[in-house]
Amino acid sequence: MIAQFGKILMIVGGSLVFVGLFLTFGARLPFQLGRLPLDFHIHRDTLDFYFPLGTSIVISIVLTLVFSLLKRR
Repeated sequence: MIAQFGKILMIVGGSLVFVGLFLTFGARLPFQLGRLPLDFHIHRDTLDFYFPLGTSIVISIVLTLVFSLLKRR
């Protein structure tokens, strides 16, 4: 029980480190999430609509890979 809780804490801690690094160095990356192809932004007089389809696909692929690697262990 305690060993599994320790693993969960390590995964959460590693995830927080990854997110922190991404937020710190994200502006220096050659791409910016939210401005990828397939991210739709429609701006009209009274309407401002944003649908991040490309960003959602990238995040989904990355999370699928991470969770499949974690499940194998």
